[in-house]
Amino acid sequence: MFRQSLLSKYTQIAGVVALYWAVSITTVFVNKALLSKNVVNLEAPLFVTWYQCLVSSLICFAMSKVSKICPSIISFPDGSPLKWDVVRKILPLSLLFTGMIAFNNLCLKHVGVAFYYIGRSLTTVFNVVFSYAVLGQHTSRASVLCCAAIVSGFWLGVDQESVAGSLSAVGTVFGVLGSLSLSIYSIYMKKIMPFVDNHIWLLSYYNNLYSSIIFIPLMLINNELFEVLNYERLWDIKFWILMTCGGLCGFSIGYVTALQIKVTSPLTHNISGTAKACAQTVIATVWLEEETQRSALWWLSNAVVLGGSTAYTRVRQVEMERSYDLSKEGRKQGQV
Repeated sequence: MFRQSLLSKYTQIAGVVALYWAVSITTVFVNKALLSKNVVNLEAPLFVTWYQCLVSSLICFAMSKVSKICPSIISFPDGSPLKWDVVRKILPLSLLFTGMIAFNNLCLKHVGVAFYYIGRSLTTVFNVVFSYAVLGQHTSRASVLCCAAIVSGFWLGVDQESVAGSLSAVGTVFGVLGSLSLSIYSIYMKKIMPFVDNHIWLLSYYNNLYSSIIFIPLMLINNELFEVLNYERLWDIKFWILMTCGGLCGFSIGYVTALQIKVTSPLTHNISGTAKACAQTVIATVWLEEETQRSALWWLSNAVVLGGSTAYTRVRQVEMERSYDLSKEGRKQGQV
């Protein structure tokens, strides 16, 4: 009975991890198709991102209504995005969320999927910098060395893209800005989560709804309304099916990420995400044969970034365990 229970647990974990990989990789490739000139050929990246936010917010809205009618079928936290207190608290975070997803898609538009992970690899480094600057959290020497490895891998990857003639300076800048905004978003989100009673779905609902509004003036400023109205495939059902798939992927990635963390742990999620990025890079270079042949140094840059990210995750786990043990020991001594 115990072996069957253990086997069932491992099967569930394997299934969830596989689902996360499938959804995450599919999301990247669907977004690349939507932003590519070769597939969709619509010069309106903010419009594509806006539509994804709109789809996600509509799904969350539908779930909130169904949960009130049939709570046994769907459970969704109660909350209204129209309350002034909610708007006042969440809107600054939603601005960061808007920048984060916009920069991510703009990076993906200008770079290949193979280079996308490298271009977005500095999030960990920014997390360390801002945790010290904003929260006053000191970083161990081991963590700093891991960050140094990530930065060196990033620069080597940029150099090798340049050597291959496939470097997009604009895409790289957007990747760095995406990493920067994600880092600030993650730190600020920790302060906001108690306001929504730590309900990640409620926060996702607010962020996507507010972002779908924030994107409207941004699209107008970027002159995307003209591009969309004059798009030759605007009334093509296949175009809207692909756009809706992108929106569903954007919603699904939030769900499977939360599910993977729930079934495993934050550490396992980080390791799984790092391994997924490696598989994603291999698929883009070998299966799709993106852009050009990759050199050994280019592959080395990926290995350095992946290794540095994995090492940092492990270092942080050990540090948190040590801090917990010391705190536990301190409580015991206090009781004595």
